[in-house]
Amino acid sequence: MEEKKKTFTSTEVKRRYNEKVYSQISFSAPKDLVEEFRKLCKEMEISQASVFKRFIADFVEKYR
Repeated sequence: MEEKKKTFTSTEVKRRYNEKVYSQISFSAPKDLVEEFRKLCKEMEISQASVFKRFIADFVEKYR
């Protein structure tokens, strides 16, 4: 009987892709500021990540 090749789950494939293509930025901010930011994002129905991505893209474009 032929042995099956090892396959990767969709999650594993996505994880490996993300590791190749993306980097993480981490920083600390005052809790009250973070709470207000999260509240506003939720009210506006926008993702927190999209706010940071837009800021970084605009910053890079401005100072490139």
